[in-house]
Parts: sequence; structure tokens; C-alpha cells
Amino acid sequence: MTSEYEIKKQICEIGKRIYDKGMVAANDGNISVKIGDNQFLCTPTGVSKGFMTPEFICKVDGEGKVIQANPGFKPSSEIKMHMRVYKKRPDVKAVVHAHPLYATGFAIAGIPLSQPIMPEAVIALGCVPIAEYGTPSTEEIPDAVEKYLQHFDAVLLENHGALTFSDSLLNAYHKMESVEFYARLLYISNQLGGPKELSKAQVERLYEIRRQFGLKGKHPANLCVNNKAGLPGCYSTGLCNTCSADAGDADNVSEDLVAQITKKVMEQLGK
Repeated sequence: MTSEYEIKKQICEIGKRIYDKGMVAANDGNISVKIGDNQFLCTPTGVSKGFMTPEFICKVDGEGKVIQANPGFKPSSEIKMHMRVYKKRPDVKAVVHAHPLYATGFAIAGIPLSQPIMPEAVIALGCVPIAEYGTPSTEEIPDAVEKYLQHFDAVLLENHGALTFSDSLLNAYHKMESVEFYARLLYISNQLGGPKELSKAQVERLYEIRRQFGLKGKHPANLCVNNKAGLPGCYSTGLCNTCSADAGDADNVSEDLVAQITKKVMEQLGK
């Protein structure tokens, strides 16, 4: 069993990676790891993630209250967001929040990462929705993120950044890398005249490969609300954000949702 000290070292290493890759600036970002039924290690507030050492790391309970912290350190002000993820997703063991440049650019522009442009992104992420803006350190962000937690393992935060979560710290970090790489490729391909998207059949084949791999986590391959409703899926419409937990079951799809999808399809057809 990995000791708390080793996990603290791992958190510091991941912090250095996101800092060195330009995914955070100054004291931005935060990381947490679940180590017990009601115990979590997390990065402190007001500290650069690129220069942490194990004694910086705090221990909190499921409410974000301090269990142990060295003098001069206190948990990240965004710990509420992390705790909401753990509460709603028992399978999650680690959460990473950062401000990767390209992904955050899409979040600021209000554009979800919903175009199927490369197999790896389709298999690993599906699409990445945008959680509505919330004031940092309040319950607004956790409330906005919650509706997407049962459908995705990565979420953009409107005008804020990105949030990824998984069954290990390394996997949560890798998802953050994947989100940023996906966003960067999508940005570049748009500068080159627009991406050539994978076809619906190609996407479905990739979804099947994911199912065969038995990959953990939540993914539109199994959970797309639109597909369950007999409507075009996320990739078909560009409406990644309609795949949210509050969209309901197929029998309860709202007229507003149908109108959104219809409008988007008609726009793409130039009508």
C-alpha cells in the first residue's frame, strides 16, 4: 500500500508537470487524491504548483475541513469542487484542475470540445462539455459541474479552465493532457481551413473498441443522452453540452433540447 508521504510526493510531481507544461500560471490550479473513506490529500492555496514539496500538502475530510496541515498552509479554496466530484463519483480517486491554454481558450469562447477529429481523443474522452460559469471558491462551480459528472471524466469550466478526474492521480493528469492536446489540435486544424471529422460509423467503431478495452470511467460511448433519446449524438450536432445528467431519460427529453439540436443541425446544413 502506498504511504501518504509517497502520495504527497506524487502530487508534487504532477503539480510540477502541469506548471512546466504551462497549464497553470503563478499559484493557479489544484490537485487532490482520495486516500480513505473520508480522507483526502490536496494542494494548498496560494502556492505555485511547480515548487511544492510534500510538507505543503494538506489533509482534509469529505467536507473539505482540515484534518492536518502544516503551519502556513491551508487547503485550496476550490476544494468544494473536488469534494463534489468525489461525492457523486465513488469510482474517482483523484481530481486535477488546471488552466491549460488552448482548452481554457475554448472554455472562454464557449465552445465545447465536441468534434471527432482523432481516434485517441474519441476513445479517451468522447467529447468535453462546458460547465456554466461559477464564482471560484463558492458552491456555484460544484453545482455547475455536478450535472456532467455521470457522463464525462473531463469538463471545461466556462471562463475558467478545465477539470479532469479518474481512478488514479496519473490517469487524472493524463486526461488533462489529452484535453489540452485535443483542444490544441482542434484550434490548429481550424486555422488550416477546418478539421475533416471522423464519420459517424468511424466514431461508433471507436466507441466499440473502447467498450472492448473495458476502459474505466464515464464516456458517451455508453451514456450519451441524445443517442438514448433516438436523437443525433454529441458528435453529430456539436451539442456536447446536451449530454448532461439533468437531461433526463429518453422519455423526458424536453422540447427545448429538441429545439436546440434541430437549430444546430439546420445551421450546419446552411438553412
